[in-house]
Amino acid sequence: MQSTPQVIKVGVYVSPPFVVKEGGGYSGMAIELWQKVAAELAIVSKYEEFQNDAELVEAVANGTVHAAVTNLSVTKSRAQNIDFTQPWFDAGLRVMVHSDTRISLMDIISDLRDAGHLRNFAWIAVAILVATVLMTAFDRKFDPEFHQRWRDGLADNFFHVTSLATKGEAERKNLFGWVGRIGQGLWLLGSLAVIAYVASAITSVMTASHIANQINSVADLQRKIVGVLSGSAAEDYMKASKIRTMPFNHIAEAADALVRREVSAIVGDNPVLEYFSHIRPHLPLDVVGSTFHPQKYGFAFTAGSPLTKPASLSIIGLQESGEIEKLRIRYFGFKP
Repeated sequence: MQSTPQVIKVGVYVSPPFVVKEGGGYSGMAIELWQKVAAELAIVSKYEEFQNDAELVEAVANGTVHAAVTNLSVTKSRAQNIDFTQPWFDAGLRVMVHSDTRISLMDIISDLRDAGHLRNFAWIAVAILVATVLMTAFDRKFDPEFHQRWRDGLADNFFHVTSLATKGEAERKNLFGWVGRIGQGLWLLGSLAVIAYVASAITSVMTASHIANQINSVADLQRKIVGVLSGSAAEDYMKASKIRTMPFNHIAEAADALVRREVSAIVGDNPVLEYFSHIRPHLPLDVVGSTFHPQKYGFAFTAGSPLTKPASLSIIGLQESGEIEKLRIRYFGFKP
């Protein structure tokens, strides 16, 4: 243990509840734990804030700062460039989604188009217009009591055609006896087929859209845009899984994008997502599914730093004494 205090530059990344910015200083579980370690090692910390994990890791690797303090996941790729301490927190990834899963009108229209139904609906509309014109010409020729003005005749027959096409019923004068009745019956059968097709198309698309919009786990994220924290282990995992991502520097920014539906979900560290959801109950956000891709948090030092082993021994001692568990309970109040 050093007797003379050593001043070192410590990089931090704000990630509540592990690192919380308060005025000109920092607090949080990781900060408090680091302060206990630093006190034991006679270290005086000069903090420097970074915007994401990637920038923080790079700064530690090139010696811009001597240590990294945040909920930094221990990964093989990072360990090739920096030294990690004994892990002090077990975590993993989870999925955060919008709690309102209702489908918008634009989503339904888009899905109808993708399924080819809009094109068929357009042909039905054209057929209705053509039938209106033909029926009007027919009535003007064979029905002496029919409207003499095209405008009135078209309006009347447009109502009859759309009534048949949408409700399967309409009142029209029969000009040709039994032959006319057969014709009206055939028209009615065709109208019922149109009604059945339109109803089934909309129902099937809405059902498929509802199923597609449901996200219950990471398995439901294919072909969706997922929000991640820039430079995080979650971003690396999503990219390795061939899932499209949109990076953000902080969880609050990602949550805002999810509320605005700019992303379909957020994948991030489970304690960070659960804590954010816990302190922002007014936001329409839910954390769903079980934890996947387990990971551990550790502090990091520049490769070859003489502080790595003493810091690890200090962390082990704090684990054995129950101090780390006390910090976890105080900051979370629930099992993350």
